[in-house]
Amino acid sequence: MVFKRMLQAMGVGGPSVETVLSNPNCRPGGYLEGQVHVVGGDHPVDIEYLAVGLVTRVEVESGDSEYETNQEFHRQRLTGSFRLNPGGRHDVPFRFDVPWETPITELYGQHLHGMTMGLRTELEVARAVDKGDLDAVAVHPLPAQERILDALLRLGFRFSRADVERGRIYGVQQSLPFYQEIEFYPAPQYVRAFNQLEVTFLPTPHQLQVVLEVDKRGGLFTEGRDAFGRFTVDYAGAERADWAGQLDAWLRQSAQRRGLFF
Repeated sequence: MVFKRMLQAMGVGGPSVETVLSNPNCRPGGYLEGQVHVVGGDHPVDIEYLAVGLVTRVEVESGDSEYETNQEFHRQRLTGSFRLNPGGRHDVPFRFDVPWETPITELYGQHLHGMTMGLRTELEVARAVDKGDLDAVAVHPLPAQERILDALLRLGFRFSRADVERGRIYGVQQSLPFYQEIEFYPAPQYVRAFNQLEVTFLPTPHQLQVVLEVDKRGGLFTEGRDAFGRFTVDYAGAERADWAGQLDAWLRQSAQRRGLFF
């Protein structure tokens, strides 16, 4: 698949940039490949640099308010300075490394509701920076992530939405300033105990960190509270594990600690 995006760098008569991704699909820890074609306009210009960066939409809590913003979380400078003559062409091939903690946007061929991910091309000409629109990128789960999500679906959980929240999770290795939450409606057997289940993946090159958060219902005389579970997954052993059984056991134990049995 070839994906193209044009941006006009300096208005009428200025250089134009075309970004072509050879394939917009990737996985955390993988890469994107493509080319950026810079074509000169009506007059010569000095290009300071050309860069590409991954951008996602992040929810930010500030005091009592909450807002969303586009945040670039990984960038790669493709060139230094160069001269672009009128009508001249400068082709820049690139291989862009995708960070391990990049949020996923696709599952079983479907886009995860609430997710935005794109590659943005940036060109600086004479101290004027032109940031192009986002070229959509599809981030598919790692096999270990897919196994865990598949187990939840087999247990009867239903996908609700996904989002990215700025902040850090205590007790895990985290390099990016945000984390993804994939939210599920509870399976029928857990409805009395849980409002929802949130799953966060924090992959590293060697293992997958998984954080589970259960929004617990309050009892007649008690307030509801969240319960957390954390575990790591060895990539080599992920295929052999009984994830449905392990997740079911943790969820039942979490409910029983609140005096709920099913």
